[in-house]
Amino acid sequence: MFRVWLQAAGLLWLCGGCAGGSGRLYSEEDPLVILGSSSLKPTVTNSSSAWLVQFYSSWCGHCIQYSNTWKALAQDVKDWHEAIAVAVLDCAQEENFEVCKEFSIKFYPTFKFFAAHSSAADKGTIYRGADREVRSVRQLMVNILQNHIRTDRPQSCPPLEPYSAAQLLPLLGQRSDHYTAIVVEEAGSFVGREVILDLLQFSGVEVRRALTSDLPLLDVLNMAAFPSVYLLHPNGSHAPLHSEKPLRFFFSSLLRSLPGVQRRSSSEASQTGALQDGRTSEPWRDFDRSQVYTADLESSLHYLLRVELAAHGMLEGAELKVFKDFVTLVAKLYPVGGSVVKLMETLSDWLLSLPLQQIPYQAVLDLVDNKMKISGAFLGAELRWVGCQGSRPGLRGYPCSLWTLFHVLTVQHDATPTALDGSGLEGEAAPVLQVMRRYIRTFFGCKECGRHFEQAAAANMDQVTSREDEILWLWNQHNRVNTRLAGSLSDDPVSPKAPWPSPALCPACHEESNGVHVWNHANVLAFLRHHYGASNLNPRYSLTPPRPPAGAGPVQTRRPQEERPAAGGERKGEDQAEPRPVQPGPRRGEQVVLIRGEGGFWILGLGFTSVDMSLCVVLYGSSCLFLMLLFFFFKVRSRRWKLRHARLHV
Repeated sequence: MFRVWLQAAGLLWLCGGCAGGSGRLYSEEDPLVILGSSSLKPTVTNSSSAWLVQFYSSWCGHCIQYSNTWKALAQDVKDWHEAIAVAVLDCAQEENFEVCKEFSIKFYPTFKFFAAHSSAADKGTIYRGADREVRSVRQLMVNILQNHIRTDRPQSCPPLEPYSAAQLLPLLGQRSDHYTAIVVEEAGSFVGREVILDLLQFSGVEVRRALTSDLPLLDVLNMAAFPSVYLLHPNGSHAPLHSEKPLRFFFSSLLRSLPGVQRRSSSEASQTGALQDGRTSEPWRDFDRSQVYTADLESSLHYLLRVELAAHGMLEGAELKVFKDFVTLVAKLYPVGGSVVKLMETLSDWLLSLPLQQIPYQAVLDLVDNKMKISGAFLGAELRWVGCQGSRPGLRGYPCSLWTLFHVLTVQHDATPTALDGSGLEGEAAPVLQVMRRYIRTFFGCKECGRHFEQAAAANMDQVTSREDEILWLWNQHNRVNTRLAGSLSDDPVSPKAPWPSPALCPACHEESNGVHVWNHANVLAFLRHHYGASNLNPRYSLTPPRPPAGAGPVQTRRPQEERPAAGGERKGEDQAEPRPVQPGPRRGEQVVLIRGEGGFWILGLGFTSVDMSLCVVLYGSSCLFLMLLFFFFKVRSRRWKLRHARLHV
C-alpha cells in the first residue's frame, strides 16, 4: 500500500512538473509567442511572416539552461516580428504529445523555421547548426528572410539586398519626407540587414545597405571606416552619421532618436495629426536630455500630494506609516534644498510629532498649501513637465517624473549615506527602494503597474545590499518596464521607450559581446551618479515662491521670466490639481489637529491669523481681570456682612 502511494505521488509530481513547465520556463511577459497543439498550425500556416519555433521539453535540463538564451534572442529581435517571429512549444505537456509527434520532434530542443505563406503540409525545416548562441541564430533569421523568393517574402519585410551606386547617388541632394540611412559594410557583415530590421517598426527613416566593393559610391561618400552610416536628411543635406562605436546597437539607437522618427502604431495617423496641430495644449518647453529638471521633481510631488493622496480622505494605520516614511525620505534626501525641502521638513516634523493614529487628509493639504504662511516653505500647485513632457496629453508626465524622483533619491542616498541617520529608515537595506515599494503598493493609482513592480521587487529586491546596488537595481527595473511597454498605446511616439541611457548620452555604457549588446555596469553607475546628481539638476521652468509686499494679502505664484503665458492664457496643470476649497470646520467625531506657523495656527479647516490670536489674548485677559474684580468685590462684601452680624460669645 505504501509503494502504491509513493508511485501515485511520483506520478502526480511528474504531471505537475509537465503542466507547469511552460509557465516556469516561458511566460506571457516574455517577448515571444507560446504555442500549443491548437495554435501551432493556424499560426505558421499561410502566415504573413516567417517563424522560428523552438520545440522543447520542460523536464529537459539543457532546455532549462538554454531558456535564458532564447529569451535574450526574442528580446533582441522583438522589433522584427512582422517579418519573422520567435515562438516556443512545450512537448512535455500532454495536450502537445500528438502535435510534436506529427512534426517529427524526437530530441529537445529542436529548432524549426517556417517560411512565410507556407502550406498546411509544410512541417518546417530543422536548424542543425551546432552554434545556438544569440548572434548565430539571429544571423540564421536574416538568412531565412533573404532566402525567400520575392513573391513569398513576408509582406512587411523590406529589401535586404545591397543597393548599387547607380541607385543611391541620385538621392543625394534630393528633398524627401523622411531620412535615408545608407549602411556601408563588408560583404560578409550582417550589421546593415540587422539595422534594417531593427527599424522595421519605425516611420520617418528608410535604411538601405551598400557594400564596400562599390568603389564609385565610396569615392562620392568619402568613407574609409566600415561599417558606417551615411545619412540623407529630408531637407536635401547629407553627411556621415557620427557614431562612437561601429556597432549595430549604436546605429539603430541613433537612427531611432532622429527628429520625426516615430514608432509605428495603430493610432499613428491620429497622433501625427495631433502633432501637426500642436504637440499639446501646453506650450512645448525646450530642454536638454542630458540634464534633470527640478520642475519635473516638483510636479511629481505636487501631483502626489495634492491629487493622488486626495483619494485617501483619512490616513491611518499602515497608510499613515507609509506616508510618514515617504515624507521623511524626501525631506532628508531631496538634493535641491530651498522652499521644497523646507515644506517637506515641516510636514515631516509635524507628522512625526503627532501622537494620533489617524490624520485627515485635509490637514495634510492645508500644510502642503502653506496656509499658515510658514516662511520659506513652498511647493508650486501646477503641473509643469519638462524632461517628462509628452507629445500629447496622457503620455509620460507623472509616471516619468516619479521614476525620476526616486532615481534622484537613490543617487543622493549614495552621495550622503548618513542623511537618514536617526530617521528610522537607516536600519533598512536599500531604504529608498523599500519606501518606493511600499508607496507604490499603497498609493500609486495604476494598480496593474503596482502589481508588476511588486512582482519585480519580490523577485530580487532582497538581494540589494549596498547603495550602488540600489542605484543599479532601480535603473535595471526601469529599463525592463520600458522594454515591456515599448510599442504599446502608452508609448510616446516622439520619445519612444528604449534602453537607457542611449549611446548618444553614454557611449561607454554600451558594449558588445559575441555580437550581442551588453551593459558596462561600472560605466552605467558612474553615469547615473552624475546624471541624477545634485550638480546636474536644472532649475529652469521651476515655480518660485511668492514674495508678497509688507502688509499685502496672498498673491499669485510668480512665474519664471524665461517662460511667458501662451496666447489666451495658460491652462492649469490638471483640473484635479487645483487648490481645494477650505472645509468649514471639523465634523463630529473628527480629531482636531493643530499646526503652528509664523502666521498663527491652523486647526483643520479653521484658520486663525495673528490678529485673531491677539484678540483672543485680549479677551482672555479682560475676562480674567473681570472675574478677579468680581471675586474681590464679593470677598469684601462678605467680610462686611460678617462684621455687621457678628455676635459675642461667652
